[in-house]
Amino acid sequence: MVLILGRRLNREDSGTRDSPAVKRKVFEVDPKSLASQDVLDFSSGSSHSEAILQVFNEFRDCRLFTDVVISVQGREFPCHRAVLSACSSYFRAMFCNDHRESREMLVEINGILAEAMDSFLSFVYTGRVRITTENVQFLFETSSLFQIATLRDACAKFLEDQLDPCNCLGIQRFADAHALKQLASRCRSYALANFSEVAQHEEFLDLHRDELEEYISSDDLSIGKEEVVFESVMRWVYHDVEHRRPMLKDLLHHVRLPLLHPNYFVQTVEGDQLIQNAPECYQLLHEARRYHVLGNEMMSPRTRPRRSTGFSEVIVVVGGCERMGGFNLPYTECYDPVTGEWKSLAKLPEFTKSEYAVCALRNDILVSGGRINSRDVWMYNSQLNLPVLLPHTFLPAGLKEFVLKRANGL
Repeated sequence: MVLILGRRLNREDSGTRDSPAVKRKVFEVDPKSLASQDVLDFSSGSSHSEAILQVFNEFRDCRLFTDVVISVQGREFPCHRAVLSACSSYFRAMFCNDHRESREMLVEINGILAEAMDSFLSFVYTGRVRITTENVQFLFETSSLFQIATLRDACAKFLEDQLDPCNCLGIQRFADAHALKQLASRCRSYALANFSEVAQHEEFLDLHRDELEEYISSDDLSIGKEEVVFESVMRWVYHDVEHRRPMLKDLLHHVRLPLLHPNYFVQTVEGDQLIQNAPECYQLLHEARRYHVLGNEMMSPRTRPRRSTGFSEVIVVVGGCERMGGFNLPYTECYDPVTGEWKSLAKLPEFTKSEYAVCALRNDILVSGGRINSRDVWMYNSQLNLPVLLPHTFLPAGLKEFVLKRANGL
């Protein structure tokens, strides 16, 4: 039966009632309204494409209309060239550029696992796939080979969500091998933030020398104390001592030995047999000893605290005067060059004199001399943020001599 849309014909217009050339119209339409009412844009949405894919997947299971068989590790996967080409530029190039595979019924693909191919085809025909810790690596490599960016990115995101102290180094190496810069950066940040735990796992012992140096040289390494870094380095060296012994000096160069506790340094570091038999390390040990004696008087890249310790080198300003120069101020402030912030420290009580001497002793500050109460010595304790008046009897001989000379204007 044929339906024609248009106006109804009158008997006069139709000629004879039973003329076979005349076809009856269904209903009348005003020609003026045709432009706006004779078109309906209908869409079934994504359900249409999903339904077609579902049917194609059923065809694949029944080997209906399949025109190519993919062979992986001896296992055969009947497929449709059109579906594979629509989803993957790899297969589009294979089947559409007059390659040998475009004419053959059986195509063998090497370098991937049959299980990975099965999961990949499930994604191609359904748009869904189950990613697990067991198949993510092989599924990633398969999607990379067949140039399926969405599946490849999903695998990378899955790996990022699985980061743990026991696997972050292995995932970083995998990310570097496949040029996944975002994932590699995320792994590195995670390892830096959890270094104490990461260093306890087997993956840490398999690091290459340059990879280990990259971590232990970083100011962003998150540790509670520098002893963790030293112990991690020595554990790495002792794991393969015959091959790694020559690297000891270069590795200790990145360990901030001066910041180790003096007792730990003497008992553990200097007492280590491997270090005792490494004369090339003596200069680093000597630097640490000097720092333990001289404090901040001795500076080197290894005396700079890591950010995670909460310590940083600051500029301390002691005293000062009003802009007009008429009144001396007792304020003590510090400036942090890293954050660019000023911070007020404890005031030196009743210390409004001028022409006094200031010196640093490790992390503390000594203030002595001046025109008023010239024999007083104050020590600012940076750990307690507290000024303390030191009795002369408690001063070391050398410091006492310095104070007396300063008091006498020498």
